Amino acid sequence: MRIGMVSPYSFDVPGGVQLHIRDLAEFYLAQGHAVSVLAPADEDTPLPAYVTGAGRAVPVPYNGSVARLLFGPVTASRVAKWVERGDFDVIHVHEPVSPSLSMLTMWAAEQPLVATFHTATMRSRVMHAAQPILQPGLEKVVGRIAVSAEARDTVRRHLGGDAVVIPNGVYVEPFAAAPHAPWWQGTPERPTLAFLGRINEPRKGLPVLLDAMPRLLDARPGLRLLIAGPGDAREALHGVPDRVAAAAEMLGSVTDQEKASLLASADAYVAPNTGGESFGIILIEAMSAGAPVLASDLDAFRAVLRDGADGRLFATGDPEDLARQALSLLADPDARRSYRAAGTARAQEFDWSRVASQVMNVYETVVSAGVPVASPRRLVARRRGAR
Repeated sequence: MRIGMVSPYSFDVPGGVQLHIRDLAEFYLAQGHAVSVLAPADEDTPLPAYVTGAGRAVPVPYNGSVARLLFGPVTASRVAKWVERGDFDVIHVHEPVSPSLSMLTMWAAEQPLVATFHTATMRSRVMHAAQPILQPGLEKVVGRIAVSAEARDTVRRHLGGDAVVIPNGVYVEPFAAAPHAPWWQGTPERPTLAFLGRINEPRKGLPVLLDAMPRLLDARPGLRLLIAGPGDAREALHGVPDRVAAAAEMLGSVTDQEKASLLASADAYVAPNTGGESFGIILIEAMSAGAPVLASDLDAFRAVLRDGADGRLFATGDPEDLARQALSLLADPDARRSYRAAGTARAQEFDWSRVASQVMNVYETVVSAGVPVASPRRLVARRRGAR
């Protein structure tokens, strides 16, 4: 099958949607499908051979964060050329309601369209105002996917219609096989907690975790907090007590291999996110690596952890409860072993071997339904075949 995928977000900056698209594309390429990804990217950004850069994105506030998006008439022309050259059997756009390549692709596409909705926090007034712009493209979408029940509810509430829930995927095996790193492993005297995320983005919750640290250090003076992710470390630690700053080890951006090893080595992974999450892929990665998970009780995280059966939850935005639950977890080796076993089993449900199969079922369904308008290249091919 010839598959076109569209990322609304720039490949210059790592993020959950970009990684989802990358992994799904590479899974299908390994199966022998022809896949092309269109994404914003600066000219000097190293890109995989299957990714076509559409130009430099600009920062835009979106979904409680700052996303790097690309839009405009010049970009629309590039999108149209990519669609025509690709002659795809199906085109899969992500976050179709964002002002991005995805929206432009929906306008240009004549092939069957599949759309994945990742966001669970659309603003109704914004959606209402944008409806005249969105509607022509959304009417072309034959298959709708939501990455979680929360994202599906958002689609129903703000766009009408429905979507099939297919979660984000993870390559479980590389995390499960990741070697433990002695420099990140904890001891009873010096346990380690890990955090991964964009450290200057408030909704990722690092300030909540740092606010919990004084109580954690009171009970566990040797505690080490391993913080990985892009951002300004000095800004993130500005104003925190000296002993908290001393206990926080800022690792910066890490490779996929380092991330897996970090998760496998820590005594627990902490996800203190405060909102704007529709799924929580990092929780699945942590569980795949065998890390006990301690997460804020956001609906999306509660769903992944099955209401605390596969990991421990604390009150969102509450550093006191975070500290209380973390200390309880660190003091209970049996509980950590139990969460490791439960999390490892739960993670298998999100392996790409399962998730990609579900997405392919959607592709095959929409392709079998036919295309609403034949593309010029398909018309030429059909005419030649009829001669």
